[in-house]
Amino acid sequence: MNGPLPVVRLRVPTHEDAVAWHRVFADPEVMEFHGGRPAALSVYEELTARQRRHDAEQGFCLWTVLDEDGGVVGFTGAQPWRPDWGPVGEVEIGWRLGRAHWGKGYVTAAARETLTRVRAAGVAEVVAMVRPGNARSIAVTRRLGMRPAETYPHPTLDEDALCFRLAIDDRE
Repeated sequence: MNGPLPVVRLRVPTHEDAVAWHRVFADPEVMEFHGGRPAALSVYEELTARQRRHDAEQGFCLWTVLDEDGGVVGFTGAQPWRPDWGPVGEVEIGWRLGRAHWGKGYVTAAARETLTRVRAAGVAEVVAMVRPGNARSIAVTRRLGMRPAETYPHPTLDEDALCFRLAIDDRE
């Protein structure tokens, strides 16, 4: 991504966004590092409902990313790390974008806005968990100023998950 970042808008996911996420992420390439195959609509219905609760309770969530025309391109945001392995108890920043929108700066623009919002919510540090080989996500962590930290053995894959960290409490 070279040049100015696109204008993005983040919104708390609506019930209708579950359908949009299901459609945008129904691509094996998009899901390569997220289980390898598209998830059922019910997964996104639960996920969007959980994000609405996170936003109401904590002031942040995985927000729906909208492009300049108001179209859903994916999600970016933060949420508490849920699994019982890895950075337990920490806040993870994450993103997923439809393939048609890759390489255009949407994730970087939305992730920067996410950092501003989670800082305002009182979060001092975020982590990003990335699978080895996910060069696009690793590049985003670098653009955000995150530093490689520890690795965690993945409980179901024969690889370590990479953990990147960023202190945001003193960011301008």
